[in-house]
Amino acid sequence: MRYQVDTHTHTLASSHAYSTIHDYIAEAKRKGIVLFATTDHGPDMADAPHAWHFINSRVIPRMVDGVGILRGIEANIKDEFGEIDCNEKMLHELDIVLAGFHEQVFAPKDRDTNTRAMINAMKKGLVHVITHPGNPRFPIEIQSVAEAAAKYNVALEINNSSFLHSRVGSDVNCTAIAKAVRDAGGWVSLGSDSHIAYSLGELDKSLEILDAVDFPADRVLNRTPRTLLDFLESRGRPHIPEFAEL
Repeated sequence: MRYQVDTHTHTLASSHAYSTIHDYIAEAKRKGIVLFATTDHGPDMADAPHAWHFINSRVIPRMVDGVGILRGIEANIKDEFGEIDCNEKMLHELDIVLAGFHEQVFAPKDRDTNTRAMINAMKKGLVHVITHPGNPRFPIEIQSVAEAAAKYNVALEINNSSFLHSRVGSDVNCTAIAKAVRDAGGWVSLGSDSHIAYSLGELDKSLEILDAVDFPADRVLNRTPRTLLDFLESRGRPHIPEFAEL
């Protein structure tokens, strides 16, 4: 099936991306995407937007031409203690917090250190989705991470861009992650990780991974808008009345 929700996109506010929110809305309408999250890189990245970008995201309309927009961030995991570059003022204005490893902020470490950093980020309770955990540059103890994700109610992402451009070689790890999350009873999130609007909602390679391991559809955050919104509310995010009809 083709999902109508995308949890991971970047605008030209992250200057290595190339589209505006307006571009994404137009592409969402063209493709039948009904809800997407705008999740620019956290401010510790060299070309990321300033913290004010996220604080001011309250000005982004909830709905435009029938398309719902979640205000979000892809924060950086900064250290083995699980700190992220998203402060309280930013968090207050955001609907969804993604976080992951990026070499510019946290250089790849050994398996134990990477695993500890990722689990600590989940344990702190601020992160809803861990991005591209299958990156082969950052080896992790997959079983431990999947069990922690289920325990702390955090989704692990199967990142479509990883199979196309960004982290080639992620296939084996992502298959193992999907199996481990399945067995632990946790959630996965599918993200296009679009850096240009044309790839919004392109999740085909991620879906191939899920199909290969017979992953239960009711544990995929993208299954319906309500699945994602209920998950976020279960994590303490406020109800968003404007999305009632999605």
